[in-house]
Amino acid sequence: MKKTLLLCFIHGFKGGDDTFGEKSEFALHLAALVAAALPKVSVRAVTYPRYETRGDLHECVGRFRDWLLNKVIDLEVANGTPSPTVDPSVRTILIGHSMGGIVAAEAAIALASEQPITSRDKDEDDSSTSVQVGEPLGGGLMFPYIQGVLAFDTPFLGISPGVVAHGAEGHYNSATAALTQLSGLSNIFWGNYSQASSANKKPVAALPAPEPEKKKDESPKQTGWGWGRVAMVAGAAGAIAAGGAAAYMNRDQLTTGWTWVSSHLEFVGCLARGEELRARVARMVHLDRELGVGFANLYTRLGKAAAAKQVSMVGTVMGNQRTFCNLPARHAAGLWKEAVNDKARDETGAHMAMFEPKENPGYRKLSEDAKNLIVGWTRNEWYESSTRAIQ
Repeated sequence: MKKTLLLCFIHGFKGGDDTFGEKSEFALHLAALVAAALPKVSVRAVTYPRYETRGDLHECVGRFRDWLLNKVIDLEVANGTPSPTVDPSVRTILIGHSMGGIVAAEAAIALASEQPITSRDKDEDDSSTSVQVGEPLGGGLMFPYIQGVLAFDTPFLGISPGVVAHGAEGHYNSATAALTQLSGLSNIFWGNYSQASSANKKPVAALPAPEPEKKKDESPKQTGWGWGRVAMVAGAAGAIAAGGAAAYMNRDQLTTGWTWVSSHLEFVGCLARGEELRARVARMVHLDRELGVGFANLYTRLGKAAAAKQVSMVGTVMGNQRTFCNLPARHAAGLWKEAVNDKARDETGAHMAMFEPKENPGYRKLSEDAKNLIVGWTRNEWYESSTRAIQ
């Protein structure tokens, strides 16, 4: 009986079932490549159903673990494995895009640590997380067994400052023009009628009696959203856009208020906690060294289509050096391998088009690199024994 290698795909922030290509094209393509390279095992590809990318990250990870556990148990039962927790016939590669890679890493760490995932206590010190560097890993049995964590453009160490700077500068210029228009409209709405209607005046007798002269420090009464609220929201939306989240905000969601926005920002808020980011990477490196749980990140880099640009916030950034992810500098951080996109003109575009052959000329190489990593992690004693009938 063949053992089973499960490729589990996890989308990122505001992603969905089509993250890995239309009808999961990339997931199926990668599974076919891996199956051809690993004939001794049965290769299955599953995509974690669309989930709410908001609220507490660790609660989201907990729900994913429950779903994965049920999937693996079903496969173990189908294989007739007598002791799946001791000698599992199923091993899993967690494959995440963007924030999905962080969900995958958190799940692998928790499974190896055999500890429940709980929400962060907001009163605790910011350096405390659900997992701490130095805690023992692998002291017990890992089930489901994670063979590797393969991330696609996951900002394990934060989003590159260039992404924020390029986005912020562009949004600032757009916002300036928009606010100029709003200023002109406000003059019309707030009583500057002499200029707005000079071409179509009515007889003096038809005009309403003039209102009492307002004091200079008085302003029109604001009701509802008003121009003051619009300006405030415009500024806040600009800040969100600078962080890369505005591209996912649906304008009709604004009517639900800031609860919707803040809950999503809570989910991606871990990207702003540097110590937590570094701790997570250190734990994954430890898992790789001690338990052989593979860990790699295939990150996008712009190619020929992106020219150098002068950005006031970060200086000149060469086009072929622009990445979506902040790259590791000194400390061990697993295997990071670039995935160059010669068609994309900006970092976010390359990030979103990784799995679209028409928009990513490096699609084939990306697939081969991913396949080679998975094959390298899986060719071990477990794989070699898969031809034996399970006793």
